[in-house]
Amino acid sequence: MSFYTSLSGLKGAQTDLSVISNNLANVGSTGFKKSRAQFSDLFARSPTQSTKMHAGQGTRLNAVVQQFTQGTLEATDKTLDLAIAGEGFFVTRGDPPREAITYTRNGAFQVNANRQVVDTIGATLQLLPVDPSGNVTSATLDDATDFVLPSVSPTDPSVSLINVSIGIDGLVTATYADGSDEMLGKVAMASFTAQEGLRPVGDAHWQSTGESGEPAIESATNGPLGSVRSGALERANVDVTEELVALISAQRNFQANAKAIETASNMTQAIVSIR
Repeated sequence: MSFYTSLSGLKGAQTDLSVISNNLANVGSTGFKKSRAQFSDLFARSPTQSTKMHAGQGTRLNAVVQQFTQGTLEATDKTLDLAIAGEGFFVTRGDPPREAITYTRNGAFQVNANRQVVDTIGATLQLLPVDPSGNVTSATLDDATDFVLPSVSPTDPSVSLINVSIGIDGLVTATYADGSDEMLGKVAMASFTAQEGLRPVGDAHWQSTGESGEPAIESATNGPLGSVRSGALERANVDVTEELVALISAQRNFQANAKAIETASNMTQAIVSIR
């Protein structure tokens, strides 16, 4: 039995090493959120056996839990580089026909050939409609629209776009050569009751699940969503020193369990060798 107990410890330490390695590998990934492996003990007995006479039977992986703590904000001075100071997520929509909705903390947006503001995977940032005062008129994904940069003024095609600004509340304002302004909408933001239940899909993107609950859609500066910082990006929330210490601990756990298997093997060999 000690072989299997120590084997479960080896597998647990190996999983821990994999999680820590993934954290360290993504130190430079924008908007990345670190994870932590959680383990629980194994114990089994029959109803007629006393728990005082039996040891545990090892460990098992309980969950790999994501840590959605705030990462450091790094200034870039690019208007379409957006960072969130808070717990919200940007809402992005994929290409047809699926048009998959994903949520991200990676605010490295850019303009594509169709003048859509897209992220690193080509999904388009979503805007909520606003009234002339800049107030959101509908906070649902059904009414959200793609963030598309205009090239000319909607009232005069001969007047070109000269500037776009994004406020801390996510309000996108286009300024034209004649000095006129147009509010394009507010950046759609999402929050979740159980962030740890989100399903990661890579590139610092997540999808909602039954465990995370349905997203609450709003604009920035509402509730826990936080504010939008234009001209900045959020770095990964990985502390290299902390991860290296955890790496050493996981390595020691692996060595200890390997030594326990070696000891059990030597004892078994000694017993078999008795004449």
